[in-house]
Amino acid sequence: MSLSNCGFVLATDLDGTFLGGPRRARRRLYSWIEETRVQTGLIYVTGRPVAFVSDLVRTGHPCPDIAICDVGTSVYRISSDGTAVADADLEAPIAARWDGATDRVRRALAGHPGLTEQVLPFRHRLSFDMDPARLTSRSAATVRTMGLDLLISQNRDFDVLPKGVSKGPTLLRVLDRLQVTPARVLTAGDTLNDLSMLVSGLPGVAVGNAEPALLSALDGLPHVFRATRKGAAGILEAMARRSLGPDA
Repeated sequence: MSLSNCGFVLATDLDGTFLGGPRRARRRLYSWIEETRVQTGLIYVTGRPVAFVSDLVRTGHPCPDIAICDVGTSVYRISSDGTAVADADLEAPIAARWDGATDRVRRALAGHPGLTEQVLPFRHRLSFDMDPARLTSRSAATVRTMGLDLLISQNRDFDVLPKGVSKGPTLLRVLDRLQVTPARVLTAGDTLNDLSMLVSGLPGVAVGNAEPALLSALDGLPHVFRATRKGAAGILEAMARRSLGPDA
């Protein structure tokens, strides 16, 4: 079924959000999604690489209609057996903005204190484990000088991204291309790398275990619900407020 025909689409972060919270809540949410799949769409919006998503599907988690991976820098179609295929059409603007910058970024940040490159197969992004006690302002300045974006989350991840590309902008472009009505979407997240998604104007929920920095950044935004429950339970809490889901 096309996402454009779904009455509800959940666009959710994974770690700490869709995969977080009490086991009972996760089972209830996942079962409801599968039982209502004719009318319910699912988009994973994660900082994880696509291999992580494929493994989730192979181990019985709901298969997403679309997987937005690598903090919004890659977009995949996932089959029920976990096979992933990059959507070249949806990725074209991302690739153009990155313009093969991986080696340039690697050289520019070589030797910067507090940064250790993550050895993962990113295509339109370069990420580092960060030691905040050793990091200097020179690293952020270097990224800005290159015309790229910097995202720091959980005080440990230092992500260099194409200019203007992150979870929120990529999700909006995917929804527009697939003709999904924004009012039918619920976004969900728990860390600062979910901020661009939650401030995009789409209905959203910050789950109960959201990091304080994210909650602070969301002050004054009436379209984002602050759940009291953690992870999947927080998603269910937000869905019930919209008369959706098993707890509605």
